[in-house]
Amino acid sequence: MKLYDWHKYLDEQNRSYGKNIFTPPELANIARTTPQSLNVEIGRLIKKGVIVRYARGAYGLKDSVTAEALIPYLDSCAYLTGASALYHYGMILQVPQGYTCFTNRRHNRSRKRKTPVGQFVFVCVKKPVYHPPLKGVIAPPEQAFLDFIYLTRRKGADPETIASFRKLDRINLSKLEKLARRYPKSVSQQAACILQL
Repeated sequence: MKLYDWHKYLDEQNRSYGKNIFTPPELANIARTTPQSLNVEIGRLIKKGVIVRYARGAYGLKDSVTAEALIPYLDSCAYLTGASALYHYGMILQVPQGYTCFTNRRHNRSRKRKTPVGQFVFVCVKKPVYHPPLKGVIAPPEQAFLDFIYLTRRKGADPETIASFRKLDRINLSKLEKLARRYPKSVSQQAACILQL
């Protein structure tokens, strides 16, 4: 395939179907070649700037991949939470410097991963704090709020000095109360203090 055809096809997949990450077998299928001979083609596409390697075995058009789409390729057990999720919901003013993800897996490589999307930090936590969302890879507002407090306190800092909270009315208090049982009591006390309950 010519470079223009690659770009056109991948862009069409993104616009029509929301597909923005492609694995080597998918790219081999598109090029009608074997995965082994695809390595040369992938190298050429990267060199010419048609695609970007976002993670091992995950390629896409430049600036087309979001953090949410990339997380499963970096760690299938991880979910976005803490300051990253709170910023996503518009509940803190500070822009996080990276993406905080909770996982139940220990990473044999660095827990910090630099990607074209940004830096991901994987924090290994155990149940009951580790609790992947039922839908998607972003923790709901209540869980993200508690995870932020939990993580900040674990680092020995005060959550209220780290972030300027806003739109806290988005937090469902009954859901928060139910979720708070999974955290140390100091986390729920700090949450009540911030929410002025």
